[in-house]
Amino acid sequence: MQIDRPMPEGHSTVADAPPDNWVDRYAPVGWRPWLRLSRADRPIGTWLLLLPCWWGVGLAMIAGNPGWRDIWIALACGIGAVLMRGAGCTWNDITDRDIDDKVARTRSRPIPSGQVTVRGALIWLAAQSLAGFAILLTLGSAAIALGIASLALVAIYPFAKRFTWWPQVFLGLAFNWGALLGWAAHTGNLAPAPVLAYLGGIAWTVFYDTIYAHQDAEDDALIGVKSTARLFGRDTARWLAGFGIASVLLLVLAVLATGAQGLALVLALLGVAGFAAHLAWQLLRFDMTDSAGCLRLFRSNRDAGLLIALFLALAGLV
Repeated sequence: MQIDRPMPEGHSTVADAPPDNWVDRYAPVGWRPWLRLSRADRPIGTWLLLLPCWWGVGLAMIAGNPGWRDIWIALACGIGAVLMRGAGCTWNDITDRDIDDKVARTRSRPIPSGQVTVRGALIWLAAQSLAGFAILLTLGSAAIALGIASLALVAIYPFAKRFTWWPQVFLGLAFNWGALLGWAAHTGNLAPAPVLAYLGGIAWTVFYDTIYAHQDAEDDALIGVKSTARLFGRDTARWLAGFGIASVLLLVLAVLATGAQGLALVLALLGVAGFAAHLAWQLLRFDMTDSAGCLRLFRSNRDAGLLIALFLALAGLV
């Protein structure tokens, strides 16, 4: 694939990508627009898609019969998260191309800036999706069915901000599906524990993506795009506290639903406690008028989710 036309000097990178990201520093020049389209220069989204998958695997291990296959499930979830997050971002940018060119933070993305055509983006979307499906085929019939079902959520999400003030809920429905899939890949079925973790993940997504959305609140208001950041307005901190508490309580219930006992229960709940402390830390530092601070807090949620994933894995091994 060829870049459609050369970009003016200083405009080839994406505005909200970390300045030292690996794509701009090390990737071959011809691949950079495609990797940017997949948000490979901003890996936080991949982490936020992956971590609920690992929660699901960890909860399943606690519930019983951890084994060597869990290593492959965790690795497959990692590869799949990279591919499907890339596919989802590509689809999002295709559908949002007429919005992104009106928002300061997003007009430098590959499609609105002219680095990639819509036709090229569609081909790239298909390539990533097929590779992700190949990984999914290794995870068993229950996980395959869940993976296919998730495509409806992925397809709908980019349009949510056009018809609801709650697009962050739709993002949560799509991004936390891995809690169900990770459990199903291990057990071959579903149970209350992963469903509770899924719901807790949705509440977490509303928490972190509302913080993220405050970066664009003014531009969104001008062009009529809806978000929880605009809906909550000056009451955002109170709403964030509510969703944070809901997320923590649901994750506690998810742990209890596994039947964990003894040291496994203690370790799993310690992970949730660390997660709760991290959300509280974010709330104390949240300032809706500080766009750079909102981006830093949003990115810090990788660490919040990793705390749970790590302790669930430890609990599953004891």
